[in-house]
Amino acid sequence: MRYLVRDKLLALGDDYWIEDEHGRHAFLVDGKALRLRDTLELKDPSGYVLITLRQKLLGLRGAMTIERDGSPLATVRRKRLSLLRNHYRVTLAEGTELDVSGKILDREFAVEYDGELLAHISRRWLRVRETYGVDVVREDADAALLIAVAVCVIRMAEKERAEE
Repeated sequence: MRYLVRDKLLALGDDYWIEDEHGRHAFLVDGKALRLRDTLELKDPSGYVLITLRQKLLGLRGAMTIERDGSPLATVRRKRLSLLRNHYRVTLAEGTELDVSGKILDREFAVEYDGELLAHISRRWLRVRETYGVDVVREDADAALLIAVAVCVIRMAEKERAEE
């Protein structure tokens, strides 16, 4: 299933809709203003919070946590010993690790598990500026989690670039 992310295009604050391949609202990314740390919620069209993304307060390297129903689901970090600057590691709560690599700021990257492609993020399919697609390759994959991972790594890469 392919999702279309209008990356903050014509949005107030950090709120923006993610549409499915049929143009229907699938998820809302809701930025929470006036919080001590960076917090986003991924909601379904009815407003139910599916996933919460939070910037970690402490730590030597930037990291974000992904939570579901108040429990940690994953932690996203830039990979320490990588020759590629745009390489992130997602550690799920049960210990499984996902690799995210590619040109994050260009919105051209992949999410893989043990060498198997789970999702491909790309602007190439689209003509609208500030828009990218998230193609969830496996039908049994958790689309909300993979979209949350894409949103996290893009946000983290943008913050790293701003700090340089």
